[in-house]
Amino acid sequence: MQALLRVLATGRGVAELGTAYGETAAVLAETARSVVTVERDPERVALARERLAGFANVELLEGDVFEQLRGRGSFGLVFVDGGLRPVTEEKWDAILALVEPGGLLVKDDMTPGRPIDGDEVREFLLRDPRLAAAEILVAPEMAVIVAARIR
Repeated sequence: MQALLRVLATGRGVAELGTAYGETAAVLAETARSVVTVERDPERVALARERLAGFANVELLEGDVFEQLRGRGSFGLVFVDGGLRPVTEEKWDAILALVEPGGLLVKDDMTPGRPIDGDEVREFLLRDPRLAAAEILVAPEMAVIVAARIR
């Protein structure tokens, strides 16, 4: 998963929704032009700050992802690793607004082989007419959805 993100981030401005401990932000920062990452949990933020201290191209924000990224412009890659529960149309629209036209939206931690119907995440990403998307198996027990914003 991290190898895929490293490739997709190359040369792009990246937003990460859900920093956790900063491990993925560090991988993204290796190839991205810039990374803005948001985490709600103060303890995780403190640990992530330590991990990300050496990356000049990373900005770590603490708080609600939708509040922190509102008005920040659009990004070439938006990695959704948190902030979805409960899943709502308003959240998806806010996330999609962060993706520049032609940019990518990536959602990980998907259980492979599940049907689209009844899965709110798959329904949005795989059926929204503003996106061209594919589900990719990255490990026997995990899939990701990579979507490009087409309008």
